[in-house]
Amino acid sequence: MTDDAQPLQPTEPAPTEAAPIEPAPAEAAPTEAGLTPAEAAPIEAEPTPGKPRRLPVTDVSLVVLIGTSGAGKSSFARKHFLPTQVISSDFCRGLVADDENDQSASTEAFALLHHIVGMRLAAGRLTVVDATNVQPEARKQLVRIARDHDVLPIAIVLDVPPGVCAERNRTRPDRQLPPHVIPRQHRELRRSLRGLEREGFRKVHVLRGEAEVTAAEIVPEKRFNDLRHLTGPFDIVGDIHGCRSELETLLTRLGYGLTRDAEGRAVDAAHPQGRTAVFVGDLVDRGPDTPGVLRLVMGMVAAGHAVCVPGNHENKLGRAMDGRKVTVSHGLQESLDQLAGEPEEFRAEVRAFMRGLVSHYLLDGGALVVCHAGLPEKYHGRASGRVRSHALYGDTTGETDEYGLPVRYPWAEEYRGRALVVYGHTPVPVASFLNNTICLDTGCVFGGSLTALRYPERELVSVEAEQEWYAPVRPMTTDAPGSREGRPLDLADVAGRRVVETALHGRVAVREENAAAALEVMSRFAIDPRLLAYLPPTMAPSATSRRPGYLEHPEEAFFAYREDGVRQVLCEEKHMGSRAVVLVARGDGALEKRFGIAGPGAIWTRTGRAFLGDDALTAAVLDRLRAAAERSGLFEELGTGWLLLDAELMPWSLKAAELLRRQYAAVGAAAGAALPEVLSALEQAAGRGLDLADLTARQRQRAADAQAFTEAYRRYCWPTEGLSGIRLAPFQVLAAEGANLAVRPHDVHLGWIDRLVAADDPQAPILHGTGRLLVDTADEASIAAGVAWWEELTAAGGEGMVVKPLASLVRGKAGEGRPGGLVQPGVKVRGREYLRIIYGPDYTEYLDQLRQRFLGHKRSLALREYALGLEALDRLAAGEPLWRVHEPVFAVLALESEPVDPRL
Repeated sequence: MTDDAQPLQPTEPAPTEAAPIEPAPAEAAPTEAGLTPAEAAPIEAEPTPGKPRRLPVTDVSLVVLIGTSGAGKSSFARKHFLPTQVISSDFCRGLVADDENDQSASTEAFALLHHIVGMRLAAGRLTVVDATNVQPEARKQLVRIARDHDVLPIAIVLDVPPGVCAERNRTRPDRQLPPHVIPRQHRELRRSLRGLEREGFRKVHVLRGEAEVTAAEIVPEKRFNDLRHLTGPFDIVGDIHGCRSELETLLTRLGYGLTRDAEGRAVDAAHPQGRTAVFVGDLVDRGPDTPGVLRLVMGMVAAGHAVCVPGNHENKLGRAMDGRKVTVSHGLQESLDQLAGEPEEFRAEVRAFMRGLVSHYLLDGGALVVCHAGLPEKYHGRASGRVRSHALYGDTTGETDEYGLPVRYPWAEEYRGRALVVYGHTPVPVASFLNNTICLDTGCVFGGSLTALRYPERELVSVEAEQEWYAPVRPMTTDAPGSREGRPLDLADVAGRRVVETALHGRVAVREENAAAALEVMSRFAIDPRLLAYLPPTMAPSATSRRPGYLEHPEEAFFAYREDGVRQVLCEEKHMGSRAVVLVARGDGALEKRFGIAGPGAIWTRTGRAFLGDDALTAAVLDRLRAAAERSGLFEELGTGWLLLDAELMPWSLKAAELLRRQYAAVGAAAGAALPEVLSALEQAAGRGLDLADLTARQRQRAADAQAFTEAYRRYCWPTEGLSGIRLAPFQVLAAEGANLAVRPHDVHLGWIDRLVAADDPQAPILHGTGRLLVDTADEASIAAGVAWWEELTAAGGEGMVVKPLASLVRGKAGEGRPGGLVQPGVKVRGREYLRIIYGPDYTEYLDQLRQRFLGHKRSLALREYALGLEALDRLAAGEPLWRVHEPVFAVLALESEPVDPRL
């Protein structure tokens, strides 16, 4: 028994793109039932009398119990299967009619049963149907549902004498059947026994009599395509097509040691580190030495050094060698001629080998799928002729190109699966990843190269073809699937309610309305989505201070981290600018490999918009940063062609000019115009003898507050012209090629930043350093020093500081009913005068009310966005496809639509 369901019917293989189409015979169309003989389980033979019956049941399949009323089907199901695996027609009647014996509800009950069965099979769960199922029409619907979901239908027949069944029914007070029912059901059962295999059941277990039913034992078995227990590492080799010499060279380059027989022929290859080779099929045809390739690959498979899936060329060659009628084309004649010179014993081994090949394999816990022509996620691990057909031939649009070859359906462009799918079949000039898939057929037989993928390293190793062994009909252009970037994003990737799995914070939910708001921003205003690999999280403020005159104070931040078990925190100067993410390339082509786009890089805001509206100015800033990174040796040290940085871009007015005019400047101007007039009127009234001292003092304080408000926001605004006046203050290196650097300690990041700043042009620097102070939360003197540093910063007009765990990524200590979850990655402690900008000129008069602010939602939002940001960087570093990186990035943007006090 294997992963697929029935012997593959005579099928003319779908033409490859290197060979002309030939008409297929009528009987050659692939069918739902088509599998290799090795993958088609035979109907069981008659059992040995008195011997306990062992009934193999595939782990993902539809088990149909067949037997008359009273045969013991429900008892059998309870004994051998989980209650959740069994779907009973009686139970479904009870659900729809409140009476399991109400036969008038049978139509609705079976509709419900079929629906539940379909849902379970769609989820890949073993499902058992407990009903009489003695009529062919009832079984036909169940077989159809199994085929619709590409799982194996298995029949277990309980052939119990009708007298026994009748006696059992008589003892049931809740059910009294008419006398003719059981004999009629038994006759229908007997008529069905010899035809169950023709109905599509791939295993038929017949239990005759009570003794066999009682002694039966269910034996769970894995699907033949389930090799999830093999975790690698693997070396996956693309289409070989008889190029034996190139295969030997490639295996040697991969580190395998070849074993040769007495005649010098390679018959095995093993890796000293225990790596396993995986072949994606099309070992044969067109090339100079098909027997040599088969001898080597078969030897490796037999020795446990390799696994192999079939290609369409193996399928056709195997049928030809079995004497089946096939069209001799596409290089088949070369293989037949070469094999004709081999001993019959070898040819028999080849036939047996090809019959035993399984359509595709799940490896490494399901994280890797290997097949010949590609496989959508819905077919992974499934078993049917349709699955095998797609694995062998792929899918076409029904059209042909100018060469008369079929136009392949671009399934990989729409692939959104978690498993990496590695395949071949369609020649491409260069292997490249597309949406977590990769095609390894680089046309060796056509004069290209033979390519292998090292997994899990995701490294490609190739050897050039020794010559063009077979002329292709169509040139291998970059239009082939897998050699170009497909549709980068799909609406279905982001629309509606979403749940994003993160490694650090579990499942993060995004509401549908928030996703819609984010989609508006992303689709209309964001930069090129191929570059948008990260959005920074919001930051929670420190706990509200109870000190007189203060809303925020550093001690609350230090005490909170001490409570979470964080001993060392780093206080970083908070720049009053605007948050900016910077992607800078080392050279013009440095971004193309990972991001699919050339250029110097990009600078974007927290909502993904281009920070600077001027492309030339953006390029100038990036050029200065690139030069500093080059001179500081940072590119070289990190082994990367690009860097992703988190930064502040100043002045504040560079991005927020409109906000300043409409909100802050307007408030200051209104106060400046109105309050002097008010004070003048009050002074005149006081001169007439009115007692207005308290009111006048109050208005003088309001005027002073308004003046302080205006001075506070003006500190962060100054004119710029070109690069003149611009300051870029990076504070974290987020990522480089193949690395998520955001989890490194913050002192490491600031050390890198210091080198960048020092390497900037000293005549007109634009890079700005970040002041910092290390504080020990268990040392009161250290805490006092941290408070004094903050007071010094804010007294000089600074915004405040951000307090972060030195180790960057930290989980809090569990205990006292508190789980050990993520600790806040940073809290901001803003100065009194800066808070005047946020809460209004006279906010200090309302501190008691402001201290009632609710921080729980903001803190939750900060943690969720932080986890999503790190998830995006992990996926970026792992080389995952764009849609996978965008999933958490988009979620960050969506969460920003959640209602929260913007002043926090």
